[in-house]
Amino acid sequence: QVQLVQSGGGLVQAGGSLRLSCAASTRAFSSFTMAWYRQAPGKEREFVAANSWSGSTDYAGSVKGRFTISRDNTKNTVYLQMNSLKPEDTAVYSCAAQVIGSVTYDFWGQGTQVTVSS
Repeated sequence: QVQLVQSGGGLVQAGGSLRLSCAASTRAFSSFTMAWYRQAPGKEREFVAANSWSGSTDYAGSVKGRFTISRDNTKNTVYLQMNSLKPEDTAVYSCAAQVIGSVTYDFWGQGTQVTVSS
C-alpha cells in the first residue's frame, strides 16, 4: 500500500501564491503518473494537473498558465505551484498516484484545503 502525505495549502488573498506538496511512500515513485484534483463545496471533483512518469504534463484549462506541476523523483514528491490564485480556486486539493499500466488513480492523498479570499 502506497501512502501519499500532503502538505501546504491554507488561506491566501486573490493574486497570491501557494505550493502544495505530496510525498509518496514508495521507491517506485518515478514510475507513477502523479496528479492533482480538487473539489469545491457542492461541486464534483475535477482534474487540475498531471505529471506522467515520462515527464509530460497536462493541465485543466482553468489553471493553465497559473499552476505548475512538478516532481522530484529523488524525494518521491510531487508539487503544485499555484500562482495568481482566484477565489474560484478555493477547494480541497488532493494528490493521486497512478501505477503504470493502471487505468485509474490507485492511491490518494488526504486532501488539503486551499482558500482564496477576494
